[in-house]
Amino acid sequence: MKLSQLKQGQTGRIVKVGGEGQLRRHFLDMGLIQGTDIQYIKAAPMGDPIEYKIWGYELTLRKDDAKCIDIELQENKKKKKESSDVKYNSTEHPHIGESGIYHVKQRGEKIEKGQLITFGLAGNQNCGKTTLFNQLTGSNQHVGNFPGVTVDRKDGQIRKQENTMVVDLPGIYSMSPYTSEEIVSRQFFLDDRPRGIINIVDATNIERNLYLTMQLIELDIPMVLALNMMDEVTANGGSVDVNMLEESLGIPVVPISAAKNEGVDELIEHAMHVAVYRERPGRMDFCDANGEDGGAIHRCIHSIMHLIDDHAHNNKVPIRFAAGKLIEGDEDVIARLHLEENEKEMIEHIILQMEKESGMDREAALAKMRFTFIDKICKTAVVRPQESRERARSRKIDKLLTGKYTAIPSFIVIMSLIFYLTFGVIGLYLQNLMDMGISALSSLCENAMITFKVNEVIRSLIIDGIFVGVGSVLSFLPIIVVLFFFLSLLEDSGYMARIAFVMDKIFRKLGLSGRSFVPMIIGFGCSVPAIMATRTLPSERDRKMTIMLTPFMSCSAKIPIYAFFSAAFFPDKAALVMIGLYFTGIIVAIIYALILDRTKFKGEPVPFVMELPNYRMPGAKSVLRLMWDKAKDFLTKAFTIIFLASLVIWFLQTFDLHFNIVKDAEDSILAMIGGIVAPIFKPLGFGDWRASTALITGFTAKESVVSTLTVLLGTKALSTMFTTKSAIVFLIFTLLYTPCVAAISSVKRELGRNWAVIVVLLQCSIAWIVAFGAKLILTLI
Repeated sequence: MKLSQLKQGQTGRIVKVGGEGQLRRHFLDMGLIQGTDIQYIKAAPMGDPIEYKIWGYELTLRKDDAKCIDIELQENKKKKKESSDVKYNSTEHPHIGESGIYHVKQRGEKIEKGQLITFGLAGNQNCGKTTLFNQLTGSNQHVGNFPGVTVDRKDGQIRKQENTMVVDLPGIYSMSPYTSEEIVSRQFFLDDRPRGIINIVDATNIERNLYLTMQLIELDIPMVLALNMMDEVTANGGSVDVNMLEESLGIPVVPISAAKNEGVDELIEHAMHVAVYRERPGRMDFCDANGEDGGAIHRCIHSIMHLIDDHAHNNKVPIRFAAGKLIEGDEDVIARLHLEENEKEMIEHIILQMEKESGMDREAALAKMRFTFIDKICKTAVVRPQESRERARSRKIDKLLTGKYTAIPSFIVIMSLIFYLTFGVIGLYLQNLMDMGISALSSLCENAMITFKVNEVIRSLIIDGIFVGVGSVLSFLPIIVVLFFFLSLLEDSGYMARIAFVMDKIFRKLGLSGRSFVPMIIGFGCSVPAIMATRTLPSERDRKMTIMLTPFMSCSAKIPIYAFFSAAFFPDKAALVMIGLYFTGIIVAIIYALILDRTKFKGEPVPFVMELPNYRMPGAKSVLRLMWDKAKDFLTKAFTIIFLASLVIWFLQTFDLHFNIVKDAEDSILAMIGGIVAPIFKPLGFGDWRASTALITGFTAKESVVSTLTVLLGTKALSTMFTTKSAIVFLIFTLLYTPCVAAISSVKRELGRNWAVIVVLLQCSIAWIVAFGAKLILTLI
């Protein structure tokens, strides 16, 4: 039967994994191999995708993808619980410099004092890499409980260790990259060749994590394994024989808890030792010469190694790694080796013979060999814990948050509550306090300048330019901080991954995968990290579509505009107006996605293959760090871009072309510039040069729209330039028109200059069309 035919609670044993290309290889890397048991846990609220349990972790697949996998139905026998009081014989962990347990293959020349020692920090997605990076370096990188938080490399010096650099890399499941950010990790190890590798492994999910470990060992770089989350394993009655694991793998193994900073100092000592003394892994051979396949894969690998020995040495490609990649047909490694045609043909004959003898195709045979070795050592070195408290808690929470009838209502309630508390209760209250403080400080400064008879022009510059421009934006800082507080809770708790799981079927109708929903949610905070987060998407088509849709998610920089107009025109319904704007952006994005899916980006969305992490309590340190980072970014922008913009706007609206002070702003330089653009917006109902000027400055930073209007209007009310209806149209235009320079720069970095120009032009056009449509509707009303 097919995996897609499995029912809830049933277990099947994988017989064959079908499909082709990168997707099939990704299936194999995730542990979907012949002979492995897989259990149906539950379906998403709309019946697809399905959550399965394999190798002790939760994996989601769509039914269409599950049809590619053949299984045999297994009887659900009650598994005998392993006793939680099982203990291994007490063994001493080797001291630094002793290699008695893990056998050192070879030592190179000792690194001289003063030379830079680089470490690559590698591991699966969501295994705690960034948390460990922060502990190693004292950095404050953002962490989250969903796959794909890190999408680019980050560098830092190991604390108390001079001339060291550790590189935090995006999470990968194997050295066969599936998504664009995984290529960053692979290229780092092959091209930069660090002095050492710190491989972080999630001890609660050790089997799947060790799959990458085996491939990293094949790189023949000094390496240490950090066994993370050991506190959770032991708390739930499990244990790991560290010494036995070291002996089996041939590398040092250090149990740690990165979140609690336990074992990190010992990890640093081991990492420094193997790097300084060039202690390479003591074992490379993980194939069984007497295995079920008659040693076919063993003979294949070793035959290829003998054949490419000189090529691997001359081109500086690790020979064991190269042999495995040649079997997989890795084009990059084939190109690096510069093989002759007759050598390629001979290698192909060797692989075909292995396939014939083993009864498996080349990729499946390699994956089977690795997981067989992993299973063997885990049976001897690991006592599985009982169901963890984290997993039991996650199951209970998921009954509500991913339940068939409760998932969508729960999501709507959660998001509505976040917006209500941000814009209508907590954020609004704090904003009013901030505004009162800024007004009091402004009055104090103005009175002081009047007392000291400061020149009127200087007084106007400071009060009407700086205080009005920058102060009007600063007052919205509390709202932005509160919004990021709630977004951080969603990220750290693990709910982000569940949202993608729940929304996948809806997004498939738009031509996207549920994974695209995570960047869009991040886009409510800021478009820049949201655009970068699309690197976690395996399809170039999905990446481009998601990048083009993300700017329609109203970022936090637009909050000051909404709040400014709401206070002037809808003081009693501010929260409702803001929620309406957010949902307008979502609706326009949906319509735009449908158009893209049926025109330029016609095609099928990529498969939905994603791990679901357990729910965790958000860490106070992580939440506060994100809030501080966003507050710092906002303040930096306020006192740089917005400060300069306010000064320029004040100057241009105070002087004419002959640099004479004007009595009426209509005669100023700014009025002349704004007048050129104003006709474009006249059909929308705000053809005033001041409105067009504000929109132009909003291209640098969206907050500048508010600072520009306050500088230009002075003590005048917004109602002198807008009616209630034209204010609504203006808000809709600012919601949808081009994102800021920073976001466009991110688009250019990800997709190129042409796509950045296309995004600007399309968004401005869509904003104008939707705003004009809104004006017509409001006119009829």
